[in-house]
Amino acid sequence: MKVDYLIVGSGLSGLMFCEQLRARGKSFVVVSNTSQQASIVASGLYNPVVLKRFNMAWNADQQLPPALSAYKKIESLLGIKVDDQRPIYRIFNSIEEQNNWFLACDKPKLQQFLVPKILDNNNPSIQAPFGCGEVKFTGRVDTKLLLEAYINHLKSKDLFVEETFDYSLLELNHEVNYKKITAKNLIFTEGFGLRNNPFFNTLPLEGTKGELLVVHAPDLKCDVILKAAVFIIPIGNDNYLVGSTYAWNDYSNTPTESAKNELLEKLKKLILCPFKVVQQRAGIRPTVADRRPLVGQHETYKNLYVMNGLGSRGVLIAPIIAKDLIAHIEDDITLPKEIDINRFKS
Repeated sequence: MKVDYLIVGSGLSGLMFCEQLRARGKSFVVVSNTSQQASIVASGLYNPVVLKRFNMAWNADQQLPPALSAYKKIESLLGIKVDDQRPIYRIFNSIEEQNNWFLACDKPKLQQFLVPKILDNNNPSIQAPFGCGEVKFTGRVDTKLLLEAYINHLKSKDLFVEETFDYSLLELNHEVNYKKITAKNLIFTEGFGLRNNPFFNTLPLEGTKGELLVVHAPDLKCDVILKAAVFIIPIGNDNYLVGSTYAWNDYSNTPTESAKNELLEKLKKLILCPFKVVQQRAGIRPTVADRRPLVGQHETYKNLYVMNGLGSRGVLIAPIIAKDLIAHIEDDITLPKEIDINRFKS
């Protein structure tokens, strides 16, 4: 098989790069064992505002429009619905937080996203004596449904090879040869698995384990996303996602009792109705110390590229950096310095 691109990895990064290739009419094939679960177990929440400090997330106002457009196109392609747009209600814990909210509402970049008033809590199942603030243009992408449907689509086109990529079988000349595949370029989008990649394992990729719960709470009757010590996201049929935890020394995808207890303790302080835990999920987020993605070209092998390190805001970041990377490769447009792996050269 001869293609323009070979992609290793099938998380959000890989999917979004496939979309860029599809839009340009480029041929490609994906090789992945689907072992990296960060995208599958992610909350899928997209929110341009950092609600702990009431400021704009990195480039989020620029990332949001292309992200929403990308998911709409994929929905049309696959005939599914993955983008659930609904507001976030930030629950206040004090008068001071209320005051900080109004200060944030005056920031020019945040004015389009924050509603400048305090909303009273009228839900008897929610503990919010200081009220809430509303964030607009937010929602959740069902990443699990998205990735499963997209992979099935690729399989139906014979564009997906389900196996663990064997670096020792890679032959690098003016083209990339891997088993029976010949490609002009190879893109590694392996998530935390990049740490085992002999070509890019010197990059400062870190792993942060995240866990969340799915709870069934018929009496909660909440149709917005709640954010306090944890987030609560409605996902239908009286079920809600609750998360998330952050652990830096555990690199397994196995759910832990300690994370479950941490989430339950915080949830019980937030809602007053009974609930039942129906599922617990865990995955390793590929993160970078400066909280910027890792995108770029190998220093020696010029047809090898990496796209990784999306962290907890991958739903927003992935579409635009995929566009940056394909423009860099095909149009010779310089990558933004903030995401270029060359920023880590000594």
